[in-house]
Amino acid sequence: MMFWYDRDVSGWGWFAMSAGMILFWALVITVAVLLFRTLNSPREHTHTHTPAAPTPEDILRERLARGEIDEDEYRRRLSTLRSGPLTKN
Repeated sequence: MMFWYDRDVSGWGWFAMSAGMILFWALVITVAVLLFRTLNSPREHTHTHTPAAPTPEDILRERLARGEIDEDEYRRRLSTLRSGPLTKN
C-alpha cells in the first residue's frame, strides 16, 4: 500500500505534463490548419509568364493609336507587312 502513495508526481511534474500536453495539441492543430490552407489554396504558377513580343502589326496599331501615323499610312504599311518579305533582284 505504501508503494502507491510514495511515488506520486509532485506539483512541478503535473505542471510539466499539462504544459507538454497543451504544446502537443497546439502543434497538432497548427499543422492541421496549415495543411488545410495549403491544400485549399488556389494553385499559382511557379514560373513567370513573360508576355510575347509585340508583332509588327501590333506596333503599327499602337503607332496609329498614338497618332504617330494617319489611317492612310497605317493601311499602306499594313498591306506591305501582309504582302510578305521584299526580295532583292
